[in-house]
Amino acid sequence: MKEDKNFFIVDKSVLPEIFLKVMEVKNLLESRKEKTVQDAVNHVGISRSAFYKYRDAVHPLYENTRGKTVTISMNLDNTPGLLSAVLNNIAAESANILTINQTIPINGIANVTITIETNEMQGDFGKLMGVLQQLEGMQSIQIIGRE
Repeated sequence: MKEDKNFFIVDKSVLPEIFLKVMEVKNLLESRKEKTVQDAVNHVGISRSAFYKYRDAVHPLYENTRGKTVTISMNLDNTPGLLSAVLNNIAAESANILTINQTIPINGIANVTITIETNEMQGDFGKLMGVLQQLEGMQSIQIIGRE
């Protein structure tokens, strides 16, 4: 019987600590700061069995978005140049913009939905989301789709 898999995007602040530690071990190994799994789990403070249990189930968002299309929704202040700043930041990471949809501003806030292709991105997607979140006039930003 084939198992159906469900994937979720979850804010890391609500994840159990073990998932965060598994990600930390993966990062230590990927960056070569630790050479063996045993050294990395000792550094982080989890067991090897816990790491092996969850390592294939926990991935950072940027890893799952490489080579994909991602749709993000933003609520932006109706400020001249703000959408341009968003687009410039996306372009600076070499992401390809596929679609842009913007509503008419209501009460000074417009909703903008942008679909981007991440094949040629220079940095990671999480970094881009962080940069966009920090733009003055960005009310909210969230990923609403990924393919």
